[in-house]
Amino acid sequence: MKTHRLEAGSFLWFLPAALLLSGIVFYPILRTILLSFARRSLATGFRTEFAGIDNFARIVTDSRFHASLWTTLVFTIVSVLAEFVIGLALAISVTSIRGGRNAVRAILLVPWTLPTAVTAVLWAWVLNDQYGALNAFLLHSGVTQTPIGWLATPASAMIAIIATDVWKTAPFVFVILLAGLQNIPRDLYDAIEIDGGGAWAKFRYVTWPHLMPFSFVALMFRAVQAFAIFDLVWVMTGGGPGGATETVSIYTYRTYMRYLDFGYGAALAVTTVAILSAAAGGLYTALVSKYERTF
Repeated sequence: MKTHRLEAGSFLWFLPAALLLSGIVFYPILRTILLSFARRSLATGFRTEFAGIDNFARIVTDSRFHASLWTTLVFTIVSVLAEFVIGLALAISVTSIRGGRNAVRAILLVPWTLPTAVTAVLWAWVLNDQYGALNAFLLHSGVTQTPIGWLATPASAMIAIIATDVWKTAPFVFVILLAGLQNIPRDLYDAIEIDGGGAWAKFRYVTWPHLMPFSFVALMFRAVQAFAIFDLVWVMTGGGPGGATETVSIYTYRTYMRYLDFGYGAALAVTTVAILSAAAGGLYTALVSKYERTF
């Protein structure tokens, strides 16, 4: 009886936190889902009218959403793959270092510690066509005779935001993969050497299989963050030039906050979450499930 009273008392202590969490997290989610099936905008005088699946049907034919989705997919795939390759290379390199490993790790983590908005302002300054540090270096070294508008054309602006994101977040992938590498038993590598295997055999049969769960964590976190990118792109390009770098998050923000189309903005948010959930399931099947079958 005493044990049951203790458990009941513990639940009562937890109840206020659970209610607060529900109010902060679950209520906005539920409200957004309900609003996605409603028509509420400046055109309706902000009256809430039931719309059924009209908002989602509108998404299917919305060319601007399709363009922003394509931009977001390109940004996500290219940046996450580049971050993973660079992070893996850095993790393997640091693992092989005998002295000064902690110092190297601390230096590599500096970009990740900076707030995203600060990083965006920093690189927007570096890439500025009039007073940017990069153009100043290229002009003084004779590589180019005229300043380059790095953020003025669609292709170069996309490359710029991808490079900035990779510079900032590759250290995050590096830390996760480094933790995975440090957990691999050294005996497995010794067994490969005894069998005559080289560096590629060690990576294929030992390193990569054991890194799959860590790779899933790194790729999943980075894919979600990259797909939902807002602040970095907003500060550097504002979605321009000509909407060339407008991501789904920026389009959703403009729909909701600038155009005051709350129902459609909520539908865009729900659709984005559904796409991310499907991508997470596919990534889990590709990496973690394969790891579980292997071991």
